[in-house]
Amino acid sequence: MGSSGDTFPDDVRELQSYFAPASPNAPVRAIPGAGLKVPLYLLGSSDFGARLAAELGLPFAFASHFAPDFLPEALTIYRRGFRPSAQLTQPHVMAGVNVFAADTDAEAGRLFTSLQQAFLGMVRGNRSELRPPVEEMHWTAEEEAYVQRMTRCSAVGGPKTIREQLRTIIAATGANEIIATAQIFDHSTRLRSFEIAAGVFRELATP
Repeated sequence: MGSSGDTFPDDVRELQSYFAPASPNAPVRAIPGAGLKVPLYLLGSSDFGARLAAELGLPFAFASHFAPDFLPEALTIYRRGFRPSAQLTQPHVMAGVNVFAADTDAEAGRLFTSLQQAFLGMVRGNRSELRPPVEEMHWTAEEEAYVQRMTRCSAVGGPKTIREQLRTIIAATGANEIIATAQIFDHSTRLRSFEIAAGVFRELATP
């Protein structure tokens, strides 16, 4: 497989061929992959992935949980350029969302400071491993504005709050699926966040 953006489209097509029925003359045969037709999804954070997913007729996931600026344009490019394929007959969008759920809005907001510190570290040129949450963020107005912009595709709060925030994100993006991610420092607290979020997602999926 290639290792650059120049070869990536061919890399994807090559990967698809491994999951197609094997040809007797094929130089490489994937075992046990041949014939399984494993569906592929493309994850991107720019127009490159959007255009390629549209061209190949693949589901497109956008990394809006850390690169939200290009989300609307990328989804427009993908939907307008989509070509039906053997895998997919119409566009299928997935949006990355930071989901920080807790029993209360205040606790979720505190947990969210770990992610806010990570983005603040990028601004200050001081990247590090994920940091524990803090009671209060200390930043300039410009730093705060940057962090808020880069983390705006987030749902932070108790069950009722994240339900409404997720509804808003889904309505704005028309996403068919949500990729829920959470940079929560404590593992057990992260699991609890996903448990709460799972309950909310079940509610949203119920007509």
